[in-house]
Amino acid sequence: MIKFRRFSCKFLTITSLILHVGGPILVSSKCICESQEEDRKTSDALKYKLVAMASILVASSLGVCLPYLVKKTFLHPEKDIYFLIKAFAAGVILATGFIHVLPDAFESLTSPCIGGNPWGKFPFTGFVAMVSAIGTMMMEAFATGYQKRSELRKAQPVNAEEESDGAHVHGPAFVSERSNSSDLIRHRIISQVLELGILVHSVVIGVSLGASESPKTIKPLIAALSFHQFFEGIGLGGCISQAKFKHRTVAIMILFFSLTTPAGIAVGIGISNVYKENSPTALIVQGILLSGSAGILIYMALVDLLAPDFMNPKMLTNFRLQIGANFTLLLGACFMSLLALGDSN
Repeated sequence: MIKFRRFSCKFLTITSLILHVGGPILVSSKCICESQEEDRKTSDALKYKLVAMASILVASSLGVCLPYLVKKTFLHPEKDIYFLIKAFAAGVILATGFIHVLPDAFESLTSPCIGGNPWGKFPFTGFVAMVSAIGTMMMEAFATGYQKRSELRKAQPVNAEEESDGAHVHGPAFVSERSNSSDLIRHRIISQVLELGILVHSVVIGVSLGASESPKTIKPLIAALSFHQFFEGIGLGGCISQAKFKHRTVAIMILFFSLTTPAGIAVGIGISNVYKENSPTALIVQGILLSGSAGILIYMALVDLLAPDFMNPKMLTNFRLQIGANFTLLLGACFMSLLALGDSN
């Protein structure tokens, strides 16, 4: 009887140790797909969401309008500081794609809450980002090619008289005008596609923030997203100012950028009772949208913003300007990357 009691005591002790040590491992290895109920103070969360809407609206508006406010002093294309500011803005956009958007897309599309094929068997995040970048390049090439062909058809003389007159018209000034027109078209395409990628990202983060009911999650994101939208706005505003749109178009693009994230937060508040951030549908839609946005932002930053300026003859012949542009590029990328620390808290 004594032996049996000793055995039972040892058995219970070993069993309790296994449950104590192995229990958390078994729980942590499973997907916690249900929304956590702790720390959900709806009234406090709503208060922070309203503060976030106001803060992000002000930061976005200030950032996207800043290139216009300083345009006459700093952003003249002939000044060296113009290249430095553009490099900083490009670094911000590049870091947004690599550090903020792409990791979130990976997290969504590789979540164990999705489960099953094909999401667990194929790297959809990289695939969608790649297709998005290729699609952006193709769209930009086709649009620019169409515009150039239209200009060539308009420039061709119809008869001999126009051809003789054209000898005087189609001189260096005409070639320069066509070149400036092509650059303007290119800048307009760049700014529109870039804003599209930014808006998709802004909608996703806005809805995610608005649907959250945890004050601990929302509070650190207010400052992080405000700075995020401010720097992103500087990059977009610089591109819009180069495109030389009409005032009405500029106003529309600025309004869209400034209002998208607050509007996304409002939508998130409205669907917070039915939105489940860990549901398979929400994760898949969010992951695909973020992947596409990352592809657009990375392509635009590297190909359309950095490559033309870094290969510009003015920069290639000025070593100090080269060093300065590389430094501001890294500075913008580092600033935006550091904001990821606030997003993760």
